[in-house]
This record gives sequence, C-alpha cells and structure tokens, in this order.
Amino acid sequence: MGNFEFNDLWVQIIKKHAAQSEKSGKLHPEILNLIHSKNWFNIYVPKVYGGLEKPLPEILRLEEQIAKADGSTGWTVTLCSGAAWFAAFLEPDLAKEIFSNPNVCLAGSGATTGTATITKNGYIINGDWKYASGALHATHFTMNCVVKNTDGSAVINDDNEELVLSFLLKKDEVTVVPNWPSIGMIASGSHSFTVNNIEVPSNRSFTINGSPKTEAPYLNYPFLQLAEATLAVNFLGMALHFIDLVKGLFYHRSGMERFTPEQKTYFETEFKKAQSKLQENSKLFYDAVDLSWENYIKYDIISDDILKQVSHYSRTLAHTARKVTDTLYPYCGLEAAKTGSELNRVWRDLHTASQHSLLTFPF
Repeated sequence: MGNFEFNDLWVQIIKKHAAQSEKSGKLHPEILNLIHSKNWFNIYVPKVYGGLEKPLPEILRLEEQIAKADGSTGWTVTLCSGAAWFAAFLEPDLAKEIFSNPNVCLAGSGATTGTATITKNGYIINGDWKYASGALHATHFTMNCVVKNTDGSAVINDDNEELVLSFLLKKDEVTVVPNWPSIGMIASGSHSFTVNNIEVPSNRSFTINGSPKTEAPYLNYPFLQLAEATLAVNFLGMALHFIDLVKGLFYHRSGMERFTPEQKTYFETEFKKAQSKLQENSKLFYDAVDLSWENYIKYDIISDDILKQVSHYSRTLAHTARKVTDTLYPYCGLEAAKTGSELNRVWRDLHTASQHSLLTFPF
C-alpha cells in the first residue's frame, strides 16, 4: 500500500500557482483544472457515478502529496472529496444527476447548526454553517440539521435523542458568506454559508454510515476515523514541505558567519531529530490505517481497538507535525517571518489547519 506515486508535473502546476491562489483567496484556475482533470474531488465516489472509488490508504497518500505541494490545495481536495464521500448514501437517481457534472464539487460543514422542518414532501431547511472549505468552487453543499416537527418540536430517534440528518443542497439554494479571515489556508476559501427557508424533497436527506444505496465496498469505513486520518495526512504533507525548505534557508540566511561550528552542529542535530520523529510517526500512522483497511475489506468490520489506534496515531501525527515546524522555525531567520515567502505560507497554513477541533487534543 505504500507504492503510491505522485506525478512531478502535478507538483509543478500546484507550486507554480500556490502564491497566486493565496493572493486571490481561492484556488488558481490551473490548479482547479488539474483537480478536475484528475477527478480528485471524486476520489471516493462510486465508479457507477463516474468517480474513482479509490481505497482509503491510496487516498491518504495522494492527499499527503497534494498537501506537501500546497496546503490550501490539499485541504480543499481533502474536505471537498470528503463531502463527496457521502455519495454512496444518496438516492441513486439524485447521485447520478449530481455527479454527471464533470466539475462537480461538494463543500459543507459537519456542525449541526441548522434545522429541517418536516413538510408534506420533504423538509424546510434553515441555518448557518461555518468553515465550508472550497465554498467558492462548490456546486453543492452538505450540512447537518436537527429535524423538527411542524409545531417546532424536535423529532426524537430510537435512542431517545434529537434526530439529526444530513442534507445536500444546490449552490443556488445557499448563500455563501465571505468571512474567512485566517492567517493561513487562505486559498481554501473556507467561508460560511446560510440557508433561509429552502424547501427540499425528502431524497435530499441522507444518513452518514447508514446503509449504502449503491454497491460501494470502499465507502462505509467509519467516518470519524476517515476524517481524522485525512486531516492528519494534510498536516504531514505540510510539515514535510516545511522541512524541505528549512535546511536551505538556514545555510543561506544572512550573517551565517557569526554561527560557530558547534551551533551549526546543533542545528543539524535538531534537524535530523525532527525528520526522524516525523518519519517515525508517519510510519506508525500508516501501519495503523493499513491494518484497519485490511480488516475492513476482509471482514467488513474493524475492532474498536484498531479504530482507537487509527485515532491515536492520527492525533499524534498531527501534533508532531506542528511541533516539528515550531522547533525548526527559529533557525530560518527573518525570511521565515516574511508573509510573501514560501516557508512562511507553509507555516501559516499548517498552524491554521491545526486549529481544526477534531485533532485538538493528542488523545
């Protein structure tokens, strides 16, 4: 599972336009063209709908390499393809309609900050959702809502809890609110969106990790661990990008003559320790994910112990990626602090992405 190859030409296209993407606050058209031509927004989508239907271990290695080329590009591909992961749980006729568009792109939010009031033919959706990465490129949006009766009371599920369903809306049924002010991941365009009294048919609702509506053996892996793992590889990719830039910057910074041989040796030791720590955590992470995938494919079930390992090593990898960049950052001089430098962009991207609540704690 570790033989995935990432084309150098793809890297060149992404790197060439990354700075301009940040400047414009959305992915450059050439990067978008690459994504659409490779069908990366549909890496999980069943082949019957025109998707790639790739196994998770391969997807993670792809996302790592995209994030290594550029954080915002990797994040957008990860989050938008993650929203399209829901394809297997949609009604087939609706899924065929949506994914017939070669430029389809799903953005969304996992927060339950909306309501879906039951009507005769479906639901009326209202709500506000934050941080929909890829919102400026999206053709559709997904969101979670508490389901309400017509009198405003909550519908209660079999576990005696408020019923929450996921929904899919078209771009013209939502209003994007441009309010993504972060220091990094700028080109991901992770803006908010609102929905105001939009009635949708009942087939626009779906249940995550419910019964797939189509033959899609790759698409019922537990969503929590899938989300944790896909975010973690983005941190890994950005940290690897950062490490690639650090050594050159250290030896080319101004005033190098003032450093003693002992100081230079100290830097080399710190650099190698950081590299080694990231490599070690990366291996533990991929070993855990690969094992979980093997169990999922062979037995259609993954033990709680193995899933806990995936969660643990996803979180450990994310925290290690941030610690590594913070350890090496001071050795790069003022170039590291210049907002227009590549290294600074990588640092800002990683520190913005690492604020995602899913991987806040290392346990």
